[in-house]
Amino acid sequence: MFKSVCILGRQPALGLAELESLYGANKLQTLGEQTVLVDVDPCLLAFDRLGGSIKFCKVLTELPTTNWSEIEKYLIEVSHEHSKRMVEGKMRLGLSLYGFNVPLKQIEVTGLKLKKVIKTTGRNVRVVPNKSAELSSAQVTHNQLTGPTGWELIFIKNSVSTVIVQTVKVQDIAAYTHRDRDRPKRDARVGMLPPKLAQIIINLAVGELPDEAKQSVCDIPAGEVIPLPNFNGSTVLDPFCGTGVILQEALLMGYKVRGTDLEPRMIEYSKSNLSWLSSTYKLLTVNCKLEPGDAITQTWEDFTTVASEAYLGRPFTSPPSDEVLRQTVQDVNTIIKKFLENLARQTKPGFRLCLALPAWHTKNDFMHLPLLDHLTDMGYNRISFVHVAEIDLIYHRPGQFVGRELVTLMRN
Repeated sequence: MFKSVCILGRQPALGLAELESLYGANKLQTLGEQTVLVDVDPCLLAFDRLGGSIKFCKVLTELPTTNWSEIEKYLIEVSHEHSKRMVEGKMRLGLSLYGFNVPLKQIEVTGLKLKKVIKTTGRNVRVVPNKSAELSSAQVTHNQLTGPTGWELIFIKNSVSTVIVQTVKVQDIAAYTHRDRDRPKRDARVGMLPPKLAQIIINLAVGELPDEAKQSVCDIPAGEVIPLPNFNGSTVLDPFCGTGVILQEALLMGYKVRGTDLEPRMIEYSKSNLSWLSSTYKLLTVNCKLEPGDAITQTWEDFTTVASEAYLGRPFTSPPSDEVLRQTVQDVNTIIKKFLENLARQTKPGFRLCLALPAWHTKNDFMHLPLLDHLTDMGYNRISFVHVAEIDLIYHRPGQFVGRELVTLMRN
């Protein structure tokens, strides 16, 4: 039986591809759109580096039914004994349902029934009210449902059965916001890459995690800081580093980093931001090298993978004219093509990288860079994922004209 479950974020395909990249397609089993079973020991699943998973859970049991009344009956039977095993203190209980069509009122009734049973053990309990079938990460965090007296039970519909899991961790929203908004140097003109997306790009670039880098968080005493993993000198290069978002996330994952950018000002911004990161997160060593450089002609040294948000072209707040869009696509295509040709001359077969490339949201579809149809001519093959289609690997928000297409490549 699978031991771990990840609840995926707003664009589930991105998180699913990320998990497949790190752990392999054979380790995953999807349950609906937003949940995935992961055949990895919960102690070894590196949740803190996952940008596309919002909750990490351990599997408790699987029931041979999807009937909510039968599930409720089971919960009432077992909650008495389970709650008695928890540490003393007021208990907090939350219920989340994925794949079910159960009215909120019925979820509330189930929660009240469980509360009544748990109170017979002599302990107080608070049930977190549902605004939707699934509690948000913010609700889980605010109500301390992953703490020693917290309990978020998640029910996942799996065809004719129900997988019941308990949330162990949720994404640290405050930490992401801090790294995004509190860095000393930001520049909206060069794009605002979210740290979550930066993590996904890195994870697609590095591929499957080596066994020696998998550390057991269960061996670390509660309250102690989890040390950074050691990737034996693996170095992430960002040739379009901008303000250094990908570099900062790679450092927090335990990699060495290298960054170049055409604008010297961006290099200075990255230096300031990485210095701030080192101080904020008390990093003992920060192995980074930053220098101005044109990705079309630059020669890099000492790197094992490339993870980058490449040049996205003109920033559009609304759809441009057809002529302006055609010219923009042509300009970006030329720059990225020359960069890839330059990189191919400096790498060997088997070299892996991931780029976030622009994809323009037209009336009915996305417009892609023409070079994607000619990758083999430049020395690359696009890596396909078993669980995710290429068309779904575009990060975008409603109303946004320029999306980011995540393209994972390997030198042929």
